[in-house]
Amino acid sequence: MSDYVIRPLTVDEVQKAVDWAGREGWNPGHHDARCFHGTDTRGFLGGFLDGEMIASISVVQYDDAFAFLGFYIVRPAFRGSGHGLKIWRYALENCKAGNIGLDGVVDQQHNYRSSGFSFAYNNYRFTATVGKLQQALPPSTGVEPLTAASEALFAYDRHLFPARRDAFLQGWISAPGHMSRVYSEDGQIKGYATLRPCRTGYKIGPLFADRESIAQALLASLLETVPAHHSQEAVFIDMPLPNTAAFALAEKLGLEKVFETARMYSGRAPDIDLSRVFGVTSFELG
Repeated sequence: MSDYVIRPLTVDEVQKAVDWAGREGWNPGHHDARCFHGTDTRGFLGGFLDGEMIASISVVQYDDAFAFLGFYIVRPAFRGSGHGLKIWRYALENCKAGNIGLDGVVDQQHNYRSSGFSFAYNNYRFTATVGKLQQALPPSTGVEPLTAASEALFAYDRHLFPARRDAFLQGWISAPGHMSRVYSEDGQIKGYATLRPCRTGYKIGPLFADRESIAQALLASLLETVPAHHSQEAVFIDMPLPNTAAFALAEKLGLEKVFETARMYSGRAPDIDLSRVFGVTSFELG
């Protein structure tokens, strides 16, 4: 009989799962594997058939109350064999968090519901070229480089994410090629954002801001860091539908809607202020 083993992945094996995600069209960032793995080194699982990795899933646990599920991928040649369902069940059974979130693509949402997940709201991916956005945005003012995480940043972020994620933010902000900006008023953080290079173009996330004008200033400042010869590269931002100001900004900037997911939770939807979430951090880690 074939030997199917499920175990935690090393960072190099997480990179393999990221490569699979790239082939699925998920457009991961160049340094996602190291950033993601460092958030929860036991949160990434692989299914190995006779020693060969054929499936992956992540359930990254931020604390005892909240985890986020992603990277549920089975190599095409092994789909329909039951190996994906085994790693799915194993991951859920071994997660100790009280609530698990995920972003589900349209054709899988019924499967997630059958596993106990409930719909909360839709996220939509928007895109435009760097040059188009640069022309549409006003000059950035009041924005400063963000080169290291701080307690003030952790505290601000916690209002807009279901758990503290200190380790993740430290790695996310300091990763090679990542550019982060922060907006403050009277010494208080009122918004911050990160741009990262991906296999195709750039993604901006998180994009957290207390109001639309701050979100625009952060976007403008980040796009100023993109080299001029990349002006025709694509920029992607994932926006939650409940934030009407974000969707109004997308329309104002001429962004094109290209993809959607459903944010789902195994428990109650967390109490976070989505009116300040102009861009989701990532569909893989929440």
